[in-house]
Amino acid sequence: MKIEKTNAQMRKGVIELCVLSVISDNEVYTSDIIDAMRDAELIVVEGTVYPLLTRLKNEGVLKYKWEESSSGPPRKYYSLTQDGIDILERLKQGWDELSKSVNKLLNKN
Repeated sequence: MKIEKTNAQMRKGVIELCVLSVISDNEVYTSDIIDAMRDAELIVVEGTVYPLLTRLKNEGVLKYKWEESSSGPPRKYYSLTQDGIDILERLKQGWDELSKSVNKLLNKN
């Protein structure tokens, strides 16, 4: 069994929940998301985050606005739409239920 592959699949399953959670705090730039994930020891790369953000925007979960930057080109700042807030809450509930079930099985002593 390839443990690395299984661990990667578990991480992949929670990335969307974590990204939405980061964005829920306030408007964020992509590097803010990556930094927050890194701080939580959940390392992601731009090649993972950008397609996810585009998909979530296209699904109406996120919105963005452009802001001028003093250090280069304008930046795209993301925030949740009302649908995004609702989806995040449902994902949190799903995570709570799943983690309780998994912990029950793992700690069955």
